Amino acid sequence: MTMLCLKAASLLSTKPFYLHSPVARHQLNPFFSSFKPQKPYSAAASRSQIRMSSSSTPPQTIEHIVLFKVKENTDPTQINTMIHSLNRLISLDSVLHLTAGALYRTKSSPIPFTHVLHSRYSSKENLSAYALHPTHVQVVKESVLPICDDIMAVDWVTGDLNGGDSLVPPSGSAIRLTFLKLKEGLGDEVKDEILGVIQGIKDTFGGIDHISCGENFSPARAKGYSIASLAVFRGLSELEAVDSEKELANLEKAKVRDYLESVMVFDYVVSSSSV
Repeated sequence: MTMLCLKAASLLSTKPFYLHSPVARHQLNPFFSSFKPQKPYSAAASRSQIRMSSSSTPPQTIEHIVLFKVKENTDPTQINTMIHSLNRLISLDSVLHLTAGALYRTKSSPIPFTHVLHSRYSSKENLSAYALHPTHVQVVKESVLPICDDIMAVDWVTGDLNGGDSLVPPSGSAIRLTFLKLKEGLGDEVKDEILGVIQGIKDTFGGIDHISCGENFSPARAKGYSIASLAVFRGLSELEAVDSEKELANLEKAKVRDYLESVMVFDYVVSSSSV
């Protein structure tokens, strides 16, 4: 599966682009610790102004997340050019939604990523078309690779996002990204249990517009993280309210903790310039 930078990286080097660094163990994000799972999850189960009519809203959506680690001491002008160039990719026909910018906060990660891109597609074929598009390849080659030390990308299939109403997170939304690396040897039943637990979060905490989760289908750039989720809050105050809940501090209550090797958690705020 071609991912952001996968095609362009091969133009510059025959070696893998991202740096292989040891992944430390992290405690489970408190976000998972005090709720009941929803019903069992089944993995089979106009662009940033919604490019399609409500009658053609896809029954499922492809989520594409890319994390970037910009090199230290990079000229801010180069960083701004990267962000602007990435956000302009919303103009590509295959893209339903795309936003890119600096991370607001890293809650847990062995790699100090600095920026994120989030985009959505109606099919895996459209994601591939985006990755191979000459404009995308040019942006990666000219604006991304020269200033980034590391890149991680994760893709998954999610549901219909409230019939399409939640396809484009509005400006000011706070997004929490969580990536789980599971212990080896776990079967599909365990993965479905974990995904069911994640889906149940929305019924437990207020302020969440929608939650998207699934199993990564593009392992080449995911650094071993196989389960991903994206929770969209109405704003930062709603996200902070979840973090401040006292009962969330007891990580031992987390139903899925014994299955996890490592967790990455990042927060991102959708800005008006990226929608």
